[in-house]
Amino acid sequence: MQNYKLVKRGNPAKKDAPKKWYAIPVSYEAQNVKTMTRAATENTTTAPFELESALELLGNYAKQQLLQGHIVRIGSLGTLRITFKSEGVDDINQFNAGQMIKEARVLFTPSKELRESVVKGLQYQNGGVLEDGISYTSLSDYKRAKGSATGGGGTVTPPSGGGDENENPLG
Repeated sequence: MQNYKLVKRGNPAKKDAPKKWYAIPVSYEAQNVKTMTRAATENTTTAPFELESALELLGNYAKQQLLQGHIVRIGSLGTLRITFKSEGVDDINQFNAGQMIKEARVLFTPSKELRESVVKGLQYQNGGVLEDGISYTSLSDYKRAKGSATGGGGTVTPPSGGGDENENPLG
């Protein structure tokens, strides 16, 4: 179940337009490695420490390959690659990589299969409202605090089609 909070934001592409309510995902802290490996290996013949060791080896290998400029395929999960931004120059002789390449990062791109299976399985549940720095635990709490009628906030399965003009322009 993917929880979301409602947040009122302006559209950066339409600065004069009135603010609208948008859903933002609520993310929780990741499990530690021991908990994750125990859960992932439950009902298998793989021991949790074997998976933990394999993850450590994969991390070391991925780092080595990324530093050599390779894209790293992580089984059926997807790929890792390096990406960055760069300033431009008019004269090629003036380019200085150390000063002009900025914001280097490692980008994970999920495989088509992973992305589709996760997106198809998503169900949404209201996890509250965030307004003016105040986090309300539910839509009902927000409405009560504002003197409105209560209600709303159930589980919703997303539509299968595309978006519309009211979609969150911020992602």
